[in-house]
Amino acid sequence: MQIRISWTKSDIGYSKRQKDTIAAMGLRRLNQSVVLEDSPAVRGMVAKVRHLVSVEPVPAGVGQEESEE
Repeated sequence: MQIRISWTKSDIGYSKRQKDTIAAMGLRRLNQSVVLEDSPAVRGMVAKVRHLVSVEPVPAGVGQEESEE
């Protein structure tokens, strides 16, 4: 299962650890979204910055390329 993480609030005024967590998730700009695998590590990062991001599940098969043989 995958989740879509969207950066919704600026990190100005928050600690460097929280800014680093945003960057570690692959977010570079405000209002950007990334799709990551739903794992305990990713959930822990989201919990650290839950006031700065929004999270939604990605339905299976969406955003994945299917190979035709």
